[in-house]
Amino acid sequence: MTSRNLAKKIAEFALSKKASDVLLLDLRNLTSTTDFFVICSADSDTQVRAIADAVEKGSADIGMKVWHTEGLQASTWIILDFVDVVVHVFHREARSYYNLERLWSDAKSKLIEDKVEPGEVKKPMAKPSKKRKTTAKRQAK
Repeated sequence: MTSRNLAKKIAEFALSKKASDVLLLDLRNLTSTTDFFVICSADSDTQVRAIADAVEKGSADIGMKVWHTEGLQASTWIILDFVDVVVHVFHREARSYYNLERLWSDAKSKLIEDKVEPGEVKKPMAKPSKKRKTTAKRQAK
């Protein structure tokens, strides 16, 4: 499997756990340390860990094992190193702070979005329902 295909697969695994702002950075012409970065964001520490777990499990299922991991304890920035592809799963605030996209601004980048199947409608987030008065509260008035 090529490093580009692995990076795309990893992006899909991250999207399966609702990762946001999934970005592929092509570093092949800039450094010899790795070919691609896959960078994504999550809204909570729990989601950061869930995304990292999905990437690790999904890649193992296709025969690609993680060589090294960092940040599993803190769960605000988890790095999964596949040698040719390095995955950065950030908590949203940590991503903004470290801003890897700016650091590697010379790299070709591609935003990966969740695929919507033909005929499928992406449902918007449900609005919180208004609290209804209970019978006891209505009778008290």
